[in-house]
Amino acid sequence: MGDANAGAFCVLGLETSCDETSCAVLEGDGSCEPSALRLRSSVVASQVSLHRRFGGVVPEVASRRHVETIIPVIDQALRDAGLGLSDVTAVAATRGPGLVGAILVGLSAAKAVALARQVPFIGVNHIEAHMYANFIEHPDLRPPFVCLVVSGGHTDLVYLQDHGSYEVMGRTRDDAAGEAFDKVARVLGLGYPGGPAIDAAARSGDPNAVRFPRAFLEEGSYDFSFSGLKTAVVNHVRKVNTSLADIAASFQEAVVDVLVEKTIGAAHARGVGTVALAGGVAANSRLRERMSARASEAGLRLVSPSPVLCTDNAAMVACAGYFRLARGERSSLELPAVPDLGLES
Repeated sequence: MGDANAGAFCVLGLETSCDETSCAVLEGDGSCEPSALRLRSSVVASQVSLHRRFGGVVPEVASRRHVETIIPVIDQALRDAGLGLSDVTAVAATRGPGLVGAILVGLSAAKAVALARQVPFIGVNHIEAHMYANFIEHPDLRPPFVCLVVSGGHTDLVYLQDHGSYEVMGRTRDDAAGEAFDKVARVLGLGYPGGPAIDAAARSGDPNAVRFPRAFLEEGSYDFSFSGLKTAVVNHVRKVNTSLADIAASFQEAVVDVLVEKTIGAAHARGVGTVALAGGVAANSRLRERMSARASEAGLRLVSPSPVLCTDNAAMVACAGYFRLARGERSSLELPAVPDLGLES
């Protein structure tokens, strides 16, 4: 049925770490050259409408929906790729971090396919996968570079020295940026998910209307903290009559200021010429605009995925899995799901 090239990897990727059920098919020639990659299909079944009424993701509801959706999503991805299961030569799946019940659905499905087809299986770190979304669309991208991974559950500054070699230079000490967006959106009555809602509301607002605090922490630190900013927004809303658009724009600007300056600082500290964005919040229009301007001023190249590859998807999982497979790595079918999996582990 299919036309997968002999000797090439045809990787089936699965992602179910939170509330997106996703499957993708990615091919490569077995080298670690991004230019050899070909994304044949990427299917994402979103649960946003299911969780919106709760104002956030309900783990048990997410897990049940993954169980219902995983097989149809796999079937659709194979159809879109013009391939059959017999063409798959390796399977990759997220093993953490994330919601353990949700992760187990995709991880178990991936192991089942690998076992039935007798092909290699590889477990992928979700944060690593977000970074590797950049290699899908930037065929000339090479390590080393510094990547800002910013999402609902994570805000990490990572020095990617080489494929598989990572140093987490900074991470959030409390709320992740995406989590702060969701909480502030809830306070402002903008609904869920908060990131896109605040991004939209901020477009008609003045980012300098309210000078919300920026937590740069101690000198030389690349860690983040957004809980104080969130509290400042809540207190302002209670005490001062400011337009919703201005609050949204001012809050967003405070988050973006810190993300941009710490990323540029980390790039200079490691002496790299490239910075990358990754994760759901990397789709934020103001973050992309400001990071592009600062990177240009600093003489740095900025790369980022298309917005569709910023949010959780299996294409990034297949890509990260592909590079591990190309380096000769394989995972045991006994590999566990680890909800708090660290990138450096």
